[in-house]
Amino acid sequence: QVHLVESGGGLVQPGGSLKLSCAASGTISLLKNMDWYRRTPGKERELVATITARGATTYADSVKGRFTVSNANPRTAFYLQMNNLGPEDTAVYYCHAQLLITSDHVWGRGTQVTVSS
Repeated sequence: QVHLVESGGGLVQPGGSLKLSCAASGTISLLKNMDWYRRTPGKERELVATITARGATTYADSVKGRFTVSNANPRTAFYLQMNNLGPEDTAVYYCHAQLLITSDHVWGRGTQVTVSS
């Protein structure tokens, strides 16, 4: 069984940077269609960034130019580099991916990002 484990969250001042990591654990499996979502209390879950197995990336308008999604080679982990963070980026960030072989969906448990002075 494959699980995703996020790391890298924490408290950062406005204008600062964080890099989130999402790694597959358990049975070794390559990933495809890797996403980062975030959720803030009282708001709907937001798709932040996506990277496909071919390396194509898409971003929410709210993070374009500030966030960069990338993956490891081989594709057993992926990342979210977040720059110029603002209080509006405070949320729990979740990673999600599909397994390459089975297309099963797997999720991480989330990591808290807090942007505050």
